[in-house]
Amino acid sequence: MKRFSANLGFLWTHLDLLQRIESAGRAGFGAVELHWPYDTPALYVRQACVDAGVELLSLNSPLGDTSTGEFGLAVLSERREAFQESFLKAVDHVNSAGARALHVMAGLAPNNASTREVLIENLRWAEAQAPGLTLLLEPLNNFDKPGYFYHLPEQAVQIINDGALVQTKLMFDAYHVGREGLDPEREYQRFAQHVAHIQIAAIPHRMEPYGGQVDLGKFLSYITEQGYDGFIGCEYIPERTVEAGLERLRQFSKMLG
Repeated sequence: MKRFSANLGFLWTHLDLLQRIESAGRAGFGAVELHWPYDTPALYVRQACVDAGVELLSLNSPLGDTSTGEFGLAVLSERREAFQESFLKAVDHVNSAGARALHVMAGLAPNNASTREVLIENLRWAEAQAPGLTLLLEPLNNFDKPGYFYHLPEQAVQIINDGALVQTKLMFDAYHVGREGLDPEREYQRFAQHVAHIQIAAIPHRMEPYGGQVDLGKFLSYITEQGYDGFIGCEYIPERTVEAGLERLRQFSKMLG
C-alpha cells in the first residue's frame, strides 16, 4: 500500500481532517493528498502526517466565491488579484504543512486564445512566486464538471508547452480521462513526460478502482512498465466503507512492487 496515496477529499469524509490522516496511515497508505484543508492549521496537518507515517503530496488552490459558481480563479481575467492573493495563501499553507505540490484550480471558462493567455500569465507569475514548488494542472471531465476550462490532457499540456512552464506539470487522473471516452494507456503514453502525479477510480461510477469499463490493474501494470514510480492517488467514492474496499488495492500494490 505504500505506493498509494489516500485522497482525503473522498476517503473517510465522516471524520475531521486530522482523523482522516490518522486513518490513512493506519490503513497502510504511503501518502495523502488533500482538497481544501485551509480551515485546519497547517502545522497540525504536518504533525498529523508525521505521526501517521504518511507523506503529504498536494492540496488544491482555493476555489474562489463558490456562492457565485466559481470553481477556481486562475483562468478568470477579472479575478487576477483574487487569484494572486489566494495563491500566496495556498503556497504558505503548502510550505507550512510540508506538501510537495499545489493543484492550481483553473476555473469555469471557455477554452479559447484569450483565456489560455490569462491562465499562462497567471501560471508564469505563480512559478516566479514559488520557485521549486510543483504546480499541477488537472483536466476535469465534462460530465462531472461542465464548463471547466480543460477536460482533456492535451488541453492542459498545451498550456504547459505554450507558456514554456517549467514547474507546472500534468495531474493525470485515469478516471477523468476514461470518462471522456479516451484510453488511459494511450493518453499516458502521449503525455508521460509531463505527468507528475496519477490518480485512479473506476470508470464510470468513480468507486473503488476495479470493475467498470477500464481495467485499471492493467493500466497500473502499463505505467509501471513505462517507468512511472510515483504515488498513485486513490480519489474514489467508497461503495461502502473505505476499509471494505482496500483488499483489491493491496493486491494491486503487490503488482507495483
